[in-house]
Amino acid sequence: MPTATASAVPFPPTGPARPLPVSRSLQFVLFLAAIFWYFCAQALATDAASIIEFRFDLGSALPLVQAILLLFFLVCGLALLRAIEGRRAPLRLTLGLPRRATWRTEWAIGTAIGWGLAVAVVLPMALARALNVQLWTAPRAFMLLGVGLLTLALATLAHALAIYGYGFQRLIEATGPVRATMILVLLMAVRAAFIPTAYGTPDGTRVLVAMLTVVLLSLCWLRTHGVWLLWGLSFAWAASVAVLFGLPLGGDNSFSSIVDTRAAGPAWLTGSEYGPAAAAFSILLLLAAIPILVRATSDYAWEYTHPPLIPGGYDVSIAPPAAHVAMEQAGESAQPASLVQILPSTPQSPGAGTPSE
Repeated sequence: MPTATASAVPFPPTGPARPLPVSRSLQFVLFLAAIFWYFCAQALATDAASIIEFRFDLGSALPLVQAILLLFFLVCGLALLRAIEGRRAPLRLTLGLPRRATWRTEWAIGTAIGWGLAVAVVLPMALARALNVQLWTAPRAFMLLGVGLLTLALATLAHALAIYGYGFQRLIEATGPVRATMILVLLMAVRAAFIPTAYGTPDGTRVLVAMLTVVLLSLCWLRTHGVWLLWGLSFAWAASVAVLFGLPLGGDNSFSSIVDTRAAGPAWLTGSEYGPAAAAFSILLLLAAIPILVRATSDYAWEYTHPPLIPGGYDVSIAPPAAHVAMEQAGESAQPASLVQILPSTPQSPGAGTPSE
């Protein structure tokens, strides 16, 4: 019986060429480059905005122009890193902004968590009567309110894209999710330790809050593989603390417009001149926010973080021998045999028999 020849086996399909795998060392270098470029973009945006301010007198719009330039320089630099890496994925996906139906819901959930954290950290200060609040309701205050919210939205987006959208992705590919989170927490703790603060600021508490914040934001990425959730959380926290409650945001009081608040309580409660990001109560709130975040993102973790099951390989069916094909064709073309009809027998009565002699 003849067997199938080797030419009958089909070759694997030749699809579009995939990019060559990038080494882990290069991924780690790209992570460091993303972090370095983020700080360079901040300096470039500040200098460029100062030049524009000198020529056009931006006034209160100067922070907004800085945020716009920061986002522009940042995206340009990250696009260049993407080209160096040779990644063919769309830029939105590379930066952690995937197009999906739930992005608005993810952003809203992050906003709710960030706003809840801000309310919970300010509530003990209010109950302790440690806040002195002043209101400014002039029309210019509402204009500054809009400018401040837009500035914070762009600034938190730039931070999310640089640190988590691109940098954290590369670090995960280089070291894995757990080690990547630990490395990022360590780097941000070192950076927070060297930030100059006003006298009386509880620096130990401030560094610990910064570390827990990185853990929470990293968890946002690990649960959704996108920056929508963590961007909403960062923006809501910043906008609530600085704009809604008028408290210092990392020592910066420039975003308070309608509400201007001065905290006069103990540093462990208020964070002193640095704001709630250095309050001891923030540590407990961040720890409590972790299980809340895990519960709120259970569906997204199942849908977006598990790789889809894609069947591998290619068709390896072998054509039948030519003799078998010929036999089947001969059997199909043969004339069917004539049918034999069997007629029913004539019924006989029980008394019928042979005639008597």
